Amino acid sequence: MKLLETLRTVNRGVALLVGVMLLACAAFVLLDIVLRQLGSSFGGTDEISGYVMAIATSWGMAYTMLELGHVRIDLLRSRRQALGRSLFDLLSMLVLSGTIVLIAIRCWPVLERSLKNSSTANTPLETPLALVQGPWFAGWLWFAIMACLTTLAALRLILKGQFAQSEAAIGAFAEQDTVQ
Repeated sequence: MKLLETLRTVNRGVALLVGVMLLACAAFVLLDIVLRQLGSSFGGTDEISGYVMAIATSWGMAYTMLELGHVRIDLLRSRRQALGRSLFDLLSMLVLSGTIVLIAIRCWPVLERSLKNSSTANTPLETPLALVQGPWFAGWLWFAIMACLTTLAALRLILKGQFAQSEAAIGAFAEQDTVQ
């Protein structure tokens, strides 16, 4: 399906950017470790790396979902025919979408409060929290949008009777199927 391929392509780009961000963070931490050995330090690398991990996690979840990388227990699913598997997959995506939409909704007040109060971290860096929470919230919102669009695309495939395509889009792969 064209929509799912477009979402995958966009999310691969996002994943590359997140990977570059993680590599830059690792280089920053490594440089700080070297500087510590020389009697100096940037300071705050633990704080900054924590922010980077929060942002990377929120943005990386949509990529992982579209690559079928989220863990799912498929004991009942694996014992069904194509229609049954598709319906279990759809139920799983509905629950995931609902959960992520709720998380995104709950993230907004955190960012809104930081913006309203000009909040800063209670650390020596005094990082403006909105600078971190903005991309973090955007990642959860992105994941919610991707989950809802993927669910709708899968529902369309199921309604058209295209169960194999639905399984390829939102299915779960048993461990024995992925190990070669």
